[in-house]
Order: sequence, then structure tokens, then C-alpha cells
Amino acid sequence: MKPAHRIAIDRIYPDVDGGRFAAKCIANRLTTVAADIVCDGHDVLTCSLHLRRPNERLWTTIPMTDVGNDRWEAVFTPEQLGTWEYTVSGGVDRFQTWLRDLKRRKNAGDDLCDEMLEGQQLIDSVLESAPTQVAEQLSHIKFVLTDPAGYPTACSTQLASLMAAHADHSEDTWLDISRRICVERERAAVGAWYEAFPRSWGKPGAHGTLCDLANSIDYIASMGFDVLYLPPIHPIGQSFRKGKNNSVQADAEEVGSPWGIGSIAGGHTDIHPELGTLDDFLTLWHAVSERGMELALDLALQCSPDHPWVTDHPEWFRHRADGSIRYAENPPKKYQDIYPLDFETEGWQELWHAVREILEFWISQGVRIFRVDNPHTKPFDFWEWLLDDVRQTHPDVLFLAEAFTRPKTMYRLAKIGFTQSYTYFTWRTKKQELAEYLEEVTSPPVADYFRPNFFTNTPDILHETLQRGGRPMFKVRLALAALSVGNWGIYGPAMELQETTPREPGSEEYLNSEKYEIRLWDRQAPHTLAPFITRLNEIRKSEAAIRDHSPPVIETTGDPFLLAWSRYEPATKNHLLIVVNLKPEESRTDTVELIPDQFGESLPTTLAVTDLFTGEHSTRPLKDFQVTCTPTDPVIVLRLLPNPNSRSADE
Repeated sequence: MKPAHRIAIDRIYPDVDGGRFAAKCIANRLTTVAADIVCDGHDVLTCSLHLRRPNERLWTTIPMTDVGNDRWEAVFTPEQLGTWEYTVSGGVDRFQTWLRDLKRRKNAGDDLCDEMLEGQQLIDSVLESAPTQVAEQLSHIKFVLTDPAGYPTACSTQLASLMAAHADHSEDTWLDISRRICVERERAAVGAWYEAFPRSWGKPGAHGTLCDLANSIDYIASMGFDVLYLPPIHPIGQSFRKGKNNSVQADAEEVGSPWGIGSIAGGHTDIHPELGTLDDFLTLWHAVSERGMELALDLALQCSPDHPWVTDHPEWFRHRADGSIRYAENPPKKYQDIYPLDFETEGWQELWHAVREILEFWISQGVRIFRVDNPHTKPFDFWEWLLDDVRQTHPDVLFLAEAFTRPKTMYRLAKIGFTQSYTYFTWRTKKQELAEYLEEVTSPPVADYFRPNFFTNTPDILHETLQRGGRPMFKVRLALAALSVGNWGIYGPAMELQETTPREPGSEEYLNSEKYEIRLWDRQAPHTLAPFITRLNEIRKSEAAIRDHSPPVIETTGDPFLLAWSRYEPATKNHLLIVVNLKPEESRTDTVELIPDQFGESLPTTLAVTDLFTGEHSTRPLKDFQVTCTPTDPVIVLRLLPNPNSRSADE
């Protein structure tokens, strides 16, 4: 019977539900693994992080460091996409324990004969299995230790290195359950999204095409967006097609909703004939790629009554008692033009694989990002299988969950593999709730698996703040989204052209919504916010603090409507202060109580300040740091540097 383990391993980090789910990190970024590792008594420990790359069997071992209070850490840089496995181990380091006590006894003036004999015995335990050359070195050192005068040799780096390299770790304690970490590419964590309906990018009186959008792509690229997201581009059904403003009756010339997918022209792997052909899609894909952007497609797992699946696989849909297929409902909303799929069908495996084939088709066309419509209405097990299966062969593919649902459902979707998620950002409008929400979604444990994507608006959501807040509020919401988290997005051109009219009072639906009709946008209108959006994206690209994964630091202000936060990147010492006025129709002035720790141990009395909107440079005191937001400029973005000419505050 083996003796009881003396070592306990607790509080592994990162850890998502005891290893049930993988944590998330970004390739080629430093990643920290930590654990509390304790042992009875006072022995010195040796602790290690063990890593296994995707599809590898052997562990790579990295020494861990005690950072204080029995907390052990190791840092590594994952260079390969995919799911890695990691665990930690700890063991008593008998040699280092002996060496520590030897030094103590030497300092106390004790006789060292017994300790030297013990050191020889420790060397013997390694000699048995050491390679010949190492054994020769250790034998020589052992002979030196027969005399207390060999104390310097006992303390040598050579002996410590040899003993560490060939120590017996067979009795080490390992973490009971290894953990996983999903390594994804940079776009998973940082990106600016622009949503556009291609049919509204054509000439007046004509249905826009994918080529029309390709010809206008410089408009979107010039604003600095990284991802162009298209709502469904598939054939749209005729049966029960919705008319303007979601009317039940559609005129013959009305274009219908892109989410009513499927017609005689095909289904989810086909393109709506009025948008063009697959060659036209590839033309758009190349135009986007040539400008350093990526194309994201909508994955909406639903069908119009005219979808080929309705005829070929009626068993994949839910049926009423009379045998007819049930259309989608979310009372009081009715979607007569949409049949939801039945993921509880007896033919569920065939259905799952049909969806997998859809993804494989578009991946083969170069698509590496999918925005998934309403994933919370499909089984978790389905998504966990699908996302994992895709990543087995395409680890660079990313998935954004359009899941405006209950918080724990949203988080579960992130845990089972969604790269990013829509959030409640749109409905967080007050200072305290915004501050709390920013901290929630950017700090562990949530940030270990959940990546927020702050959309200012969507084709479904025109929040009341935008309906009544005017141009200043549009600027505030844009800055909140763009400068607080890694991923953000807008539905345009409705956002930059400040569309404010709801379908009816109290509604978040747009009047004359682009979901049901073609809109002609004057993208060159003088009131456009495109220059402001461009500057936000320029700041995101130029400032390392915005690209860093650390959470924003909420700064203290006395004004109930001024929200201030800092973004700080330690490696470059890039420090940004962002202030927004949540009541932007009024001018407001207040003092921001900057957290001194962000400026190092030697606190400056003044800061060198650069206004990233105006380019103005100034010197301001660290204490009594005042800011003023006006209706014209309701957003302030400042780069802060300790003023090298100012004396530290404690001198």
C-alpha cells in the first residue's frame, strides 16, 4: 500500500466548471496557469505545469514558480490553434529541502557531517537511473561531500541542476482532472464588425447585388472595420412572405425577409438569385480580403415553407395536431414565413449532419466567421458537437452567438464553444449598471470563457436612448461599445446616419425596416457619423491598451452621468482614459479620481495628456484631474503619460 499523498492542489486557474468546459485564450499571447499547492510540514516543493498540444500524446513540462502564499504560476505562449490540455503536479523536492537546511545549519555554526552524509544518500538515489556521463559527474561530487569542506560544492549550481534534471517524480501528486484551453486566433478577441444588407447597396429602383456591395466596400473599409457581416444571402421563400414593416400580406414586388430561407432556387448553400451567383459571392469575398477584412455569414437554422427540406425531409419540422407544419412564434410575435427545425426529431442525426454540411460548404468558399441566429433555441448538445467537430479540422473558424437570452443560457453557450456573444450592452444605460456590466463580462471567471461583442444596434434593436438622445447619444453609445471591450459592432448605415424612428411608440423595431424592404441610404450625407466611427477604430488600432485583454478600470467620478474608465497595457505603459456623458444633451464638468497605482511606484504630480480626438497636448495634475463633456463633444479620449519633468508625489 502506497503512503498517503502529502500534497494538495486547489484553485486551478483557468478552470471552467471543474474542467467540464475549456477556457479560452489567444494564440501567441502569454497565458498564465496557476494553482494553490500545499504540503504538510516545511518541505520545499517542486511544481510543474504540463501541456499537451492538440492531437499530441506527450506532455511538455514547464516549471512553476511560487508567487507567494502557496500560489504557484507558470506562463506559456500557445502558438497552435485548437484545444490544448493542461494539468499541474507537485512533489516534495528532497534535495532542495536538504540544501535549505544545510545552509541554515552552516549559518548556525552546526557540525555538518550528518548532513553531508544525507546529501550523499540523495545523490545515490539519482545515480541508479542517471545516464553514464551524469553518473560520473555525480559520483565525483559525492566523493567531495565526504568532507564538510565540500560545502561549496554542495551549494553549487551544477549539483542543483543535475539533481533537478534527474529527480524521481514518480510519487508526485497530479491534478485529479486535467483541464482544457481553446486557443483561438486574434480576431476572436479583437474586432470591429459592420452589418450590411447587400440588397440595399445597389442603384435607386434596383435590387442590390453582392457585386454592388463589393464595389462599395471602400466605404466600409475606410471606417476601419475588420469584419463585414451579411444577414442571410440565401433564396427567400414566396409562401407567407412578409411585407413592409412585417405586414402579413406582401405585394408581389416586395422582397421579403432574408431570414425566410429557401425557395425553388435552393436552400442554405445557395444564393438568392437577385443577389447574384457564387462567383459574385467570391468577388465580394476577395474585395473584402484585399482590404484586410473578413467576411462573416449568418447561420440561421430555419426554413421558409418553400425550402427544399420541407419537401425532402418533412420529419425535420414540428407538426400541429392536424399534421401541418408549425410556423415560428414568440408570442405575441408570429413568423408565418418561417418553419423552425425540430432538433428532437427521430432523424436528429441526419439533421445534425446536414447542418454540418452547410458549414463545410461555406468554409470551402473561404468563410471563417459565422454569426449564429438564435442559438439559444437549439439544443446545447447539438452546438457542443457541431462547434467541436468544425474545430477539429478548421480551428480558425469563429462563431458569434446572437443570443439575447437569459444570462446563464448565454454563458452556457459560451462554455460549449461559441467564440463571442451578443450581450445586454444595448440595455445598459445608467452609470452604475454600465460600470457593473463592464466589470462582469471582462473579469474572471466570466472572461475565462465568455467574450462580449458590444453591438450598438441591430436590425431588430433600436433602443430608446437612440430614439430620443440625438447625435450626442449616438456618439456616446458608439464610444462605449468601441473603447470598452475587444469586439464591437454596428448595423449600418442606420447607425452612422442616425436612424431614430421606431415602427410604433414603445417599439425597438425600425420603421421601414431593412429586414423587409430595400432601403436607399445617402451614405455621403453631411450629418453622417462615419468620421467619428473612423476615429474610434483608428484609436482601437493605434492604442495597445484597447487591444489588451485586461478589463477596463472604472474610475471614480462624482457626477452621476459621467462614466470614466481607463484601459492600460503594462508592456507598453499605454494608458487611456475614456469619459462619456450619459446625459449628453447637457454640458457636465467633474473631477476624475485617477487610481495612482496605474502610474508606477514613483507617482508623478502631473501627467502629459494627449487628446486623441483633437490632437491637443497639455499638462494636467494627477490629482484634481478635471474633464468637461459638451453636447458637441460628449466623449473624451485621453492618452496619459507620467510627466517626466514633474517630481513624484512623495518627494
